[in-house]
Amino acid sequence: MYTKDGEKYFIVDAHIALWDARVENQRTIHGKQFIDCFYDYHRNLSPASELWSYEEYLYQGGERLMRDVFELGYADHAIFQPARLGEFYKTGFGQTQEALALTRANPDKLTYNHYFDPRDGERGLDRLRQDAEEMGLKGVKLYTADWHGDSRGYKLSDPWTYRYLEVAREVGIKNIHVHKGPTIRPLDRDAFDVADVDHVATDFTDLNFVVEHCGLPRLEDFCWIATQEPNVYAGLAVAIPFMHTRPRYFAQIIGELLYWLDENRIFFSSDYALWTPKWLVETFVDFQIPEDMSEYAPLTVDQKKKILGLNAAAVYDIPVPEELQVANPPAEAEREAVSVA
Repeated sequence: MYTKDGEKYFIVDAHIALWDARVENQRTIHGKQFIDCFYDYHRNLSPASELWSYEEYLYQGGERLMRDVFELGYADHAIFQPARLGEFYKTGFGQTQEALALTRANPDKLTYNHYFDPRDGERGLDRLRQDAEEMGLKGVKLYTADWHGDSRGYKLSDPWTYRYLEVAREVGIKNIHVHKGPTIRPLDRDAFDVADVDHVATDFTDLNFVVEHCGLPRLEDFCWIATQEPNVYAGLAVAIPFMHTRPRYFAQIIGELLYWLDENRIFFSSDYALWTPKWLVETFVDFQIPEDMSEYAPLTVDQKKKILGLNAAAVYDIPVPEELQVANPPAEAEREAVSVA
């Protein structure tokens, strides 16, 4: 919990990872390219006081994660969103067993989401059913630009993806997080295009589609989709650190999201260990849209409370103490489309 000026904020960090990008886990040069690109984001968007060395960035481990996210970072709960990247890393990028063990040891603080890849075919469907039962999955994280053999990406609208989403629905996985954000070397930019979100959100209205990184650099495309599809949410990972380096740019991002989606469908995410949540929470609570950007309304305390934790808590059924609620608490997405006409 974070407290500032007498206000208490329930914090849900909706996008964290526990990764291993050390040299001994890199399968090819692409593993090094990927983590180097991550480190460039970290170095270019972080305050100097929050910079890590390259060596410690390659692997953090569970003990440091618990300290950075919960002891120092104010989080009341956090959600793992792992990426497989099996073509780049021998045991994958996101460390399933370590993150899952940490979740089982701290079920009041952590939720583990897993992943699937529709290019795994029929055997992958069986694996998804097994994973859902063994891991108690409420959500998955999809990386549509991940490489798989000769394939360098897939679409949510592909027939095989639909089969996986049908199984997800069948086994009770309701929250589908999708990386739709900036390109990460060596992945292909077009494989992160947001257009396919429109298809699945329309055809699976009982599932929630959380678009991580809110579609950047395709924010406008994302907003036009999300305003028509009430089961589409925006994750602020990658967007939120621009508060430090490009505050007016972030003001535009959050202003557009609040205009098109409103404050009930936006999730705070640090994207740990890309960034640590402590400075992001502190900066967001203090952040205000500049007065001369008058097309956007000022941010309210209740809006910040919803974005920082109450929205994700509502979607994931995370208990929130009554004293940390707001007058009009967020409810899970209303299933009536909003029209801008």
